[in-house]
Amino acid sequence: MARSTGSVPFDADRDVPGLIVKFGDYPLHHGGVGAIRSLGRLGIPMYAITEDRYTPAAASRYLRRAFVWPTTGTEEPERLVEGLLRIGRRIGRPTVLVPTDEEAAVLIAEHQDVLAGPFLFPRVDAKLPRRLASKQGLHELCVEHGIPSPAAAFPQSYDDIVAFAEKARFPLVAKNREAFVRRTRPAVNGTTRIATREGLLRLARDWGEHPGVILQEYLPREEAEDWIVHAYFDRDSAPLALFTGVKVRSWPPHAGMTASAYIVDNPDLADLATRFIERIGFTGIVDLDLRFDRRDGRYKLLDFNPRMGAQFRLFENEPGVDVVRAMHLDLTGRTVPAGAQRSGRRFVVENIDLPALLAYRRSGYTTPHAPARASGTELAWLAGDDPRPFFTMLARLVRPGAKHLYQLWRTNRRGSTTRSGRRPGPARSTTK
Repeated sequence: MARSTGSVPFDADRDVPGLIVKFGDYPLHHGGVGAIRSLGRLGIPMYAITEDRYTPAAASRYLRRAFVWPTTGTEEPERLVEGLLRIGRRIGRPTVLVPTDEEAAVLIAEHQDVLAGPFLFPRVDAKLPRRLASKQGLHELCVEHGIPSPAAAFPQSYDDIVAFAEKARFPLVAKNREAFVRRTRPAVNGTTRIATREGLLRLARDWGEHPGVILQEYLPREEAEDWIVHAYFDRDSAPLALFTGVKVRSWPPHAGMTASAYIVDNPDLADLATRFIERIGFTGIVDLDLRFDRRDGRYKLLDFNPRMGAQFRLFENEPGVDVVRAMHLDLTGRTVPAGAQRSGRRFVVENIDLPALLAYRRSGYTTPHAPARASGTELAWLAGDDPRPFFTMLARLVRPGAKHLYQLWRTNRRGSTTRSGRRPGPARSTTK
């Protein structure tokens, strides 16, 4: 069971609160709960934007106040900025912003001059977070800076897809080109594996005149491993906290958010991530997904999330610093203590790891680099010093009319149809 870190060898600024910023309707988000606990355990006053008063985040003992603000992700940026400024006035003192999704991270970057008065956040090139969150923008940056990534195509029309299908190597993967799929009906439901030319053409008929997809090289799971990097980079793009880990299970299987993962030391991966961040000049928290391709021995960058990842509480160094703590310390002028990461530590998301475990057992997939035994386990929801978010999550999960369990079942059942090329139903993006 996750528990309080206890005493830590550093002193955080308790006069500077933190605000969890999220846009859209996804109340069961364990990353926000983790950030509230992480800073709250240091005595930092914590606030959060929530869908209603009965979300797991709102139930945390470490939350001083929930600002109930239901959003959809379709609002005009000016309205969202004004809402943030209104919350800032109610808090009444400079506050560190902790975005949990791409919409929030991009909004803060693109309106940083307006938000800089009441809020603290890493200053970054205003256009960079949106480009990094875009599959096409990220691929172009990888090519520009010599960072390995899967081969990809960005069709502009159905004719482009027909021409591509004639020479493509199947299976391949289709993804939504832009990160903000909550704003419109997505072309595909997350990462979709397409097995045949006919399946691609059949699926593409529903993508409209201007397909908003990326068609990407498929890296077979039998020949690949999923790795993650979480880090915080200062104003000079130098890493003040950097962690590497291996993803053991995800939901949906092999393509979704992390269900179980371990900290595993990987100096080569840390060096790759550091070089890329330095070259593009990014500042702030990053959550990177990479796949090690055993066929050519290279780590290929799949996703760059320019914000806190939902599984960030997996990663902690010996002094007790995670990426959210590192950001708060840095933005408030404190020193960020260095130290080795706590290798072998495990992270488990209770509500999705059970179906993921069953799916992975059926597939026979294993992760060679996962430790045989965990040195410690951090649960996403259950914490001995803060149990109410766990029980609130359970209540929302099983209440009459709840869709979460059905969606988990539907996703598992849908796997074979998406692989054959049938169009999945509408869905929103998820934060990992």
